[in-house]
Amino acid sequence: MPDQQLTIWGRANSVNVQKVLWGLAELGLPFERIDAGMAFGKTREADYLAMNPNARIPTLVEGDFVLWESNSILRYLCLAHGRGTPLYPEAPKSRASVDRWLDWTLSTVQPVDRPVFWGIVRTPPAERDMIQVQRDADAAAEVWVIADRHLATRRFMEGDQFTIADIAIGCYARRWLGVEGITRPAQPHLTRWLAELGKRSGFAQFVAPPMS
Repeated sequence: MPDQQLTIWGRANSVNVQKVLWGLAELGLPFERIDAGMAFGKTREADYLAMNPNARIPTLVEGDFVLWESNSILRYLCLAHGRGTPLYPEAPKSRASVDRWLDWTLSTVQPVDRPVFWGIVRTPPAERDMIQVQRDADAAAEVWVIADRHLATRRFMEGDQFTIADIAIGCYARRWLGVEGITRPAQPHLTRWLAELGKRSGFAQFVAPPMS
């Protein structure tokens, strides 16, 4: 258990906050969460900017240590409080393989996820441009086929062990396969994998609730 209180700043419906909350659940770590971002505000206030100059969420605070960027927070939690677990392997090659998928979520998945998710979930029905959203979904499908093919030969993103790569990508996959009103190609391996992730209590608590 941490010697000091772990506090997460960020609203629960943020995909990047969900990554961190799920990771905390997998590690069995107690924490406090403070709503921040969008309707909750706070991220532009001076005290918050002193912690996170990006004015974004999530931000982790542990005593006098402050860390932002969700994937960095996942890595830190594993290194500080999860040594010996398979979530973030010790072996350099295995760890690098997990790290590449964390980078992939930011470099490749996030840019194609955002226009689809925002175009449907965070745009009122009368204002949606479904022709453009479908174009964006077609572009996203080309990215998700990479994960689908990869998962054809393995249980999780990096073999038989569940890792933080599954957390990072799984939060986005829930959005991709969960939005309604678009046409997607069949991606059976991705669907099978997400269903298995759905059995994990952290996913059920923090990622599975209705999207907003």
